[in-house]
Amino acid sequence: MTKDILIHQIIDVLEKSNFTVSSRCNIRPRSFDLAARQDGVLLFCKALYNIDSLNEETASEMKALAGYLGGTPMLIGAKTRDQMLEDSVVYVRYEIPALNVQTLYDYFVEGIPPLISAAPGGLYVSIDGDVLRDARSQLSMSIGSLASHLGVSRRTISKYEEGCMDASIDVVLELEELLDVALAKSIDILGPFHRSRQEPDENDTLKPPTDGILSFIYGLGYDVLSISQAPFNAVSRDCSTTFLTGVSKYSNAMIKRAHLMSNISTITRTRSVYIIEGESKITSVEHTVLIERKELDSLSDSEELDDLISERTSATVDY
Repeated sequence: MTKDILIHQIIDVLEKSNFTVSSRCNIRPRSFDLAARQDGVLLFCKALYNIDSLNEETASEMKALAGYLGGTPMLIGAKTRDQMLEDSVVYVRYEIPALNVQTLYDYFVEGIPPLISAAPGGLYVSIDGDVLRDARSQLSMSIGSLASHLGVSRRTISKYEEGCMDASIDVVLELEELLDVALAKSIDILGPFHRSRQEPDENDTLKPPTDGILSFIYGLGYDVLSISQAPFNAVSRDCSTTFLTGVSKYSNAMIKRAHLMSNISTITRTRSVYIIEGESKITSVEHTVLIERKELDSLSDSEELDDLISERTSATVDY
């Protein structure tokens, strides 16, 4: 399977589940290949045939970008170094959920969440501790007797009931047969990462950018998340506006990036702004506003830049 085929499969699944999908992010390097939205759910998808080829730098940027915009980073692939990815199994690489196309289909199209997570040593299932405790009590079975039946320690059963230890698939199947209840907890692949833009993580801290133009925008009163693997250089945000931020000279390559930024900004529900170093022939490319660097010198705060962006947002050029 080639990466192109994998990306087409991902797009097909997302569109079947009523996601609006961005154009493919075709710059190099890139932290994500596709952005997609379905109502309040925003995904940043990275397609890798071998999920172990994801590096830490790319993963960190995916997580930062997704967290900043209230989205979820997701890795979709076909294999690890040693084996093909199994259906209904969630793998994790640098704290990003990784799954195959079939699991993606089951989750979003069929509404069937995965139950199994891969970890060093094998495949594991999270147990609903409350259900386990209630079922054991109804059978008047002590922790000791249940532990003896399974051949594990009392402490292991206690951890299962406290919800702080996953179990092997064999153990869960044996427990479910013995207690005649469903114990496996489904995995919400959006859960650990999905938070709204209105409620950013209180632990998010941004270092002031070192780039001249981005530093200037920061000085106007914006939070600025610098990005190195995307069509844009940063995401800038104040209390009222969030915009994808590009910085470069006016060129054909810049025009192509501005088109892609416009497309992605529609998915992320942000504005899109390109700061031009030098002269610009036009004031906008689709939804992307173009502002010459010298125009920033007359601005004193974020409100004035917000006003300038608003004035030009209505100007559309099909370039």
